[in-house]
Amino acid sequence: MCIAVFIWQAHTQYSFLLLLNRDEYHNRPTKAVHWWEGEEIVGGRDEVAGGTWLASSRQGRVAFLTNVLELHALPLAKSRGDLPVRFLQSRKGPMEFAKELVNEGNEYNGFNLILADIESKSMVYVSNRPKGEPMVIQEVHPGVHVLSNAKLDSPWPKAQRLKLSFKTMLDVYKTSEKCICVKEMIEKLMRDTTKAEKDKLPRICSLDWELELSSIFVEVDTPL
Repeated sequence: MCIAVFIWQAHTQYSFLLLLNRDEYHNRPTKAVHWWEGEEIVGGRDEVAGGTWLASSRQGRVAFLTNVLELHALPLAKSRGDLPVRFLQSRKGPMEFAKELVNEGNEYNGFNLILADIESKSMVYVSNRPKGEPMVIQEVHPGVHVLSNAKLDSPWPKAQRLKLSFKTMLDVYKTSEKCICVKEMIEKLMRDTTKAEKDKLPRICSLDWELELSSIFVEVDTPL
């Protein structure tokens, strides 16, 4: 499970500013952010399937994804982490690439995917959920957005809390005329371990598991 908050084409200093937490089992081998050998891609890398959850290219293209929280998973599904890599390796615009995924949606477990090209000011949101329905493909409008484990800007408690806190900090920087300190934003926003009230949880799977995942910064004991 991951969560991301970002501002797109709506800030005087930054055309795009993103904060993202990746939640993963401790025993899943992962490489930290680096320039990939033989590629024009920078990002972390999953050493099991070879994909990524967030990466960008020298050409100013960015892709990141989150999983959709659901009860049942496809045992032989393709790796969702391949999708950002394929976009960054291609020369296609976000919308063109997104439309090519339409016939592949049922080959993956649930995902939310953001594709962006900074130079052309184009950003697209893609999701293959709800299951059995047509692929969701939509332009992302300028503004502040949050992406957790449901559709873009879903009103889940931690998503709403993060979005509000992010906006508040941006306003503070603007009022004080200070430059945005991303490190400070990460420390104050992305390390929040506050859990949601049980009656506000989506009730998709085990209540105890959802409660563990309901904080912006998830702390769960998993195998090392």
